[in-house]
Amino acid sequence: MVDTYKIPAELTQLISSEQAYAYGVVPVSDENGVISFKSKEDSEALKQELRIVLGREVNLLKDSPKNLNKYLNLNFRKSRSKDTQSFSYSNDFLEKLLATAKNIGSSDIHFEAFETKCRVRLRLDGKLKEYFVVPIEDYPVIINKLKIKAGLDISEKRLPQDGRISVKSPTEEYDIRVSSLPTLHGEKMVLRILSKDAEHIQLEDLGFTKEELRTYQDCVKKPNGIVLISGPTGSGKTTTLYATLKLLNDEKTNILTIEDPIEYTLEGINQVQLRENIGLDFSSTLRTFLRQDPDIIMVGEIRDVKTANMAIRAALTGHLVLSTIHTNSAWATVSRLVDMGIPSFLIASTLNVSVAQRLVRKLCPDCKEEKAVNPSDFPMSFKAPEDLKLHSVAVGCTNCFYTGYNGRKAIYEIIPINTTLLKYIKANDLEIDAYLKENGIVTLKENAITLVKKGLTSLEEVYPLLNT
Repeated sequence: MVDTYKIPAELTQLISSEQAYAYGVVPVSDENGVISFKSKEDSEALKQELRIVLGREVNLLKDSPKNLNKYLNLNFRKSRSKDTQSFSYSNDFLEKLLATAKNIGSSDIHFEAFETKCRVRLRLDGKLKEYFVVPIEDYPVIINKLKIKAGLDISEKRLPQDGRISVKSPTEEYDIRVSSLPTLHGEKMVLRILSKDAEHIQLEDLGFTKEELRTYQDCVKKPNGIVLISGPTGSGKTTTLYATLKLLNDEKTNILTIEDPIEYTLEGINQVQLRENIGLDFSSTLRTFLRQDPDIIMVGEIRDVKTANMAIRAALTGHLVLSTIHTNSAWATVSRLVDMGIPSFLIASTLNVSVAQRLVRKLCPDCKEEKAVNPSDFPMSFKAPEDLKLHSVAVGCTNCFYTGYNGRKAIYEIIPINTTLLKYIKANDLEIDAYLKENGIVTLKENAITLVKKGLTSLEEVYPLLNT
């Protein structure tokens, strides 16, 4: 008599005994690239975790606990290890999770604890998406393993901690910045994936139009002055700076950077990690830089008047200074510097170009749909361009992880400082909308609408830009 609970040997080789018992699953078929498992539950969280661990597409077929135990006991040998139930959160699982996050282009991994459950979310194209839920009793195992990898104190659960994990794979090396934060129900941990190599970054690939790229390159190739890039956190400012440094980097040029954190490495550039706890801040490091015979200085961010003054001093003494600042538009950078107490004549004497940028998610080409613009689909305050009758919307499919978007594109607003604008700055006249229009300077809003008209992004995605 044939035992109906016996499965072919080639199926048992798809998953280890430890994995089978830990997840409570048994493979029953492997067809068309999809492994089907008998399981006690049919949850998306379990599917996601199995996909990560096995690197395959997974289907779950719910069965009774009684039948499943028969399948398990007949086809797999139960481990005597007391740690079998923790297998799903072992180093093997974490390594595969990190690899998956890196491969799909995720920038951050969030581990979060709540009263009845814990979850793991990945940030993809700037937005967080829940990937699976973790049993609350297993959550401390994950956090402790991550702390060990990052060199953190596993006994300290009351104070925030910061660490770093270096990952080496056959094809690349990258770092992960780790931050833990005590919360009501346990420690929240965020992993920021940092690419180590900036060699692949090209200005031409970031999103500049041909005219914008020509204007920007002319401004950054000047021997001295300040280049400022503005935008909110996560808008790609550092990537633009490194693409600029790559353009300017050669053996004749001494380039120094002060950053927090160092997100990329570039051969031939001297990089310094900010360490405010020991007095190594932006302004003091800039002061030292000036004694290091620099040609180009990159400051991660102008946060205060001390740093702004040092950057201006460096520019006035014949150096090119690249930095970022938090403002909503390119021209708002001028008013921000004035608010910091920088005299307008010094701004006029040193600022080469002011750039604002944003990252816009691109619609997935495999599932986007075109529809008529309907004002009722948007808030009452929203006014779509009158000439926009059709627009593309996000739908979601397997190729975009059901987000409707795949990848991001930078859009820019570039204002080169010329003699006319010098007069505006010296006169503290910050109303230059008419000047921008007359001189063909394309704003962030106009670039955003162009992408919508081309079907590259959605109105929903650029709505915040159109209503500022």
